Amino acid sequence: MKKNYCDASHWSDKRWEMRPCLLAHCLVGILALWLISMTVQADIYVSLEGDDNNPGMEHKPFATLERARDAVREMKRNAALPENGLTVWLRGGDYVMTNTLELTAEDSGTPSSPIVWRSYSNERARMLGGQVLSGFQKVANVDVRARLNESARDSVLQADLHAQGIRDFGELKSRGFGRPTLPSHGELCFDSRPMTLARWPNAGNWEHIKDFPKETGVDDGHGTNMGSLSAGFFYESDRPERWKSKDNIWVHGYWAYDWANSYERIAELDAARRFIRTSEPYGNYGFIKNQRFYFLNILEELDQPGEWFVDAATGILYFWPPNPIESGEALFSLLERPIVKLTNASHITFRGIVFEGARGNAVEISGGERNLIDGCLLRNIGDWAVTISGGTHHGIHSCDVFDTGDGGVSLEGGNRQTLTPAHHFVENCHFARLGRWSKCYVPAVSMTGVGLRASDNFIHDHPHCAILFWGNDHLIEFNDIHHIALETGDVGAIYTGRDYTFRGNRILHNYIHETGGVGMGSMGVYMDDCVSGTEVFGNVFYKAHWAMFIGGGRDHRVENNLFVDCDPAVRADARGLDASPVWRSMVDRTMRERLNSVPLDIYRERYPELKTLDAYYGSPGGDPIVGGAFTGVPPEGNVIARNVCLGDWIEIGWHADKKLFDIHDNFVTNDQKQVSSPETGFHLSKDSPAWEMGFKPIPFDRIGLQENEDRRRLEMMR
Repeated sequence: MKKNYCDASHWSDKRWEMRPCLLAHCLVGILALWLISMTVQADIYVSLEGDDNNPGMEHKPFATLERARDAVREMKRNAALPENGLTVWLRGGDYVMTNTLELTAEDSGTPSSPIVWRSYSNERARMLGGQVLSGFQKVANVDVRARLNESARDSVLQADLHAQGIRDFGELKSRGFGRPTLPSHGELCFDSRPMTLARWPNAGNWEHIKDFPKETGVDDGHGTNMGSLSAGFFYESDRPERWKSKDNIWVHGYWAYDWANSYERIAELDAARRFIRTSEPYGNYGFIKNQRFYFLNILEELDQPGEWFVDAATGILYFWPPNPIESGEALFSLLERPIVKLTNASHITFRGIVFEGARGNAVEISGGERNLIDGCLLRNIGDWAVTISGGTHHGIHSCDVFDTGDGGVSLEGGNRQTLTPAHHFVENCHFARLGRWSKCYVPAVSMTGVGLRASDNFIHDHPHCAILFWGNDHLIEFNDIHHIALETGDVGAIYTGRDYTFRGNRILHNYIHETGGVGMGSMGVYMDDCVSGTEVFGNVFYKAHWAMFIGGGRDHRVENNLFVDCDPAVRADARGLDASPVWRSMVDRTMRERLNSVPLDIYRERYPELKTLDAYYGSPGGDPIVGGAFTGVPPEGNVIARNVCLGDWIEIGWHADKKLFDIHDNFVTNDQKQVSSPETGFHLSKDSPAWEMGFKPIPFDRIGLQENEDRRRLEMMR
C-alpha cells in the first residue's frame, strides 16, 4: 500500500518526528509568510511618469492617486498592514484633480499602523483643483479695446479658455454673512496669489448708499432708519454711465452694519436715476445711508494691475498681470468639490503636500478618528482650507493656509448634551489673507462643540475675527494675532457671544496686537452679548482697541494679562439690564431658550456658577420668578485681577458700574519704563509693583509658530 505521508498516524507520540508532508507544509507556510511580509512592508509610489498597470513600486510607480488608494485596499484585504504603518509616496509634480480623492473606513490605518500620504523626499507634490493657463496675447479686438481705459489697453492680455478646454467658468453667487457656504466661481491666480475680479471703486475705496425710497424706511430696532432690501437704493456716482453692458454686474457691500456683508446680483441699474435694485436672495437686514459697497465683474473697470474679467459668451479671459506674464504661473480654479474627502476614515495622515486651486473646500474630514493634515500648504481655495465635522482627535499641524475665499480651518465636534470632548486641534499653523469673499465670521480657526484646541498659530491680514468659538471647554493658547478686522467693525480677534452656557473656555498666553477695524473698531477678546464663564489669563494686548471686552456677561476671569497702549484695556457693560425691545428680547427669550436647550443637571455640576441664574430665570423645572416682571440679568461674578496696564485702563458703562465687578490688585501706570518694548518681549521691570500683587511672568517667547522640520520644509514648498 502506498504510504500517506500526511496521515496523522505517522507523527511520533513522543518525539514529534517530522515527516516529508509536514516539511512540505512548513516550507510552503514559511514562503507564504515571507511573501506577505514582503508585500506589507513595501510602500506605494505614485508618479506622473508612472502607469496604473505597474505594481506601484519605487522604480515602477502608479500614475494616479486613485490607483494607489485601491492598492492600499487590496493590501488590507490580503494581509495585515505593516507594523509601523504604510506610506503612499507622491513624486513631485501637479496631480490635476478633476474629481475628489475620497477615502472611507476601508482606507483607514490603525493606531499602530497609520497610513501616510506624503510628497517624496524634497520633491513638491501638488494636488491641483485648477488648470494652468497659457497662450496669453495682446488684446486686438477693436470693440474690447474701446471699452477698456486708455491706460489699460496695451497692458491687458487675453487668453482663450475655450481653446484650452475650459467651458465651465462657474457662477458668481450670493454669499457673505448668514449665507450658506457655496463653491466659488472660477478664479484666476497668478504667481501663487488670487487676482482681483474687475471692480469699481478699486480696492481700498468704496461707493456709498446715498438714500433709499422713503416709503420703504423702517426702524432697525436701534433707532436707525433702514430701507427695504427689495426696494433698492440710490448711489452717488455717475460712473456706471460708461458701462456698455449691464448684464451680470454684482455689488458687494456692508449694507447696514460693518459686521454683515453680502454679494448681490444687480437686477436693475438705472444710471440716469443712479438707482440699483438687487436680486433675490436678498441680504439679512436692509439699506442704511452712507454704508459702503462696490461694483464688480465689469470689463470697463479692468483698469489696474492684478485685475481680470471673463467674457462668458466668448470664453475669453482678460488680465492685466502685475508682473510679466512669463514670470509666474496663471491658474484658473475648476474643481467645485473638495480635493480630498475623508468619511469615517481613521489614522490617515497627509504630509508635505500642496492643496491648491479648488473652488470648494480643499480637505473635508467627517467622522473617524486621529486623521492629521501635517506640514501641508493650502492656498488659493474658493471656500475653506479644511473642515472637520464629528469624529475625535483630528488635527491640523504645522500647515500654511493662505488666500481662502471663506475661512481657514473649521473644527466641529464633541457633544454639548453630554459635554464629551472631541479633542480636535489646530496647532502651529500660519494663516494669512483669508475671507477673500465671505469676509465676516469666516475666521482662521472656527471651533464649535466641546473640547477643541487652537495653539501656537500665527494669524494676520484678515478682514474679520481670527478665532471664533462656540461651545464649551475649548483651549485657545499661544497664538500670535495681528492686523485683523481690516475691513470690518464691531468684531474681536477672539470672539464668541450670546449664550450663558458657553463655559469652561480658556484663552491663555496669546499675543493680540495692532488690530484694525472700521466704525466701532475691533476688540482683542470680545465676549459679546452676555456670553459667560471664560478664563482670560496671561495674554499680551498691544495697541488693541477695547482689548478685553465684557459685553454684559457673567463669571469671566480676566487675570494676569498685560495691556500696552490699548484704548482702553478693559471695557464692560450691563446690556443684559437694558429694557429696550432688542436687548430685553435677547435676554428674556434667546438666552433663556439657549439655557433650557442643554441638560442643566450636567451643566450645573460642571459649572456651578450657572446656579446663580436661578435668581433671574427660576430654578430648573421650578416655578417662574414671582414678584414682578422680568428686569434683565446683571453682569455678576466677573473678576478682573492682577493685570498690568500701561496706558488707559478701564471703562464701565451702559447700566453698569464698578460695584458689579470684582476689580483688585491691578497695576496701572503711564511710566513707559515699567514695560519693555515689543522687540524685547514686554518684560516688566524688576522693581515693578505688579510682582508684589501676584503677577506671574508671561512666556512671551513661547507664543506663535514653533520651528520644526515641517515648517522648514514649507519654506521650500511655497
